Amino acid sequence: MHGLKSSALAAAAALAALQGACATSAPGSPPAPTGTPAEQRALARYLTYAGPPVPYFTWFGRLYSWEGLGKDTLVVFTVPDEAYLLKVWPPCDLRFVINAVGITSTAYTVYARSDSITVNSAGTGPGRWRCPIDEIRKIDYRRMRADERAQRATQQSGATVPGSPPPAEAAAPPPHQ
Repeated sequence: MHGLKSSALAAAAALAALQGACATSAPGSPPAPTGTPAEQRALARYLTYAGPPVPYFTWFGRLYSWEGLGKDTLVVFTVPDEAYLLKVWPPCDLRFVINAVGITSTAYTVYARSDSITVNSAGTGPGRWRCPIDEIRKIDYRRMRADERAQRATQQSGATVPGSPPPAEAAAPPPHQ
């Protein structure tokens, strides 16, 4: 029993070292920006409204839309006003997604560290990639949209809100519908 326990601890330590060498950000920390400047601005906007990591979310098998936010991060909309920020494990690179993503699930539930994003990717040959989900954060999308509407109203009246993104970014609907 002691030998098995030692082997399990050694394996866990090796896995932690490997993940540490490959990870783009520490577990539980916000995803590190890896995309274009527009993707980085969008990620920063979503992170403002993202809650702490959660272990799972309910999903009924169809995505309303999704938005890539760099190498290892994307936002998925399960319905028009419910969004989740997902971070995947390396070596997956979501920057090469052509036009489709999918999500694995168990009994209408998507679990961090158990389920995956499936992608069609350019330049990697036929087939699909499975990118394990490392982290899930629920986005308070209703509050985000309400704040964006209030910001646009303030800007239209001539006043500005310090530190606010330009209105063109705030008004953009979710891509990939």
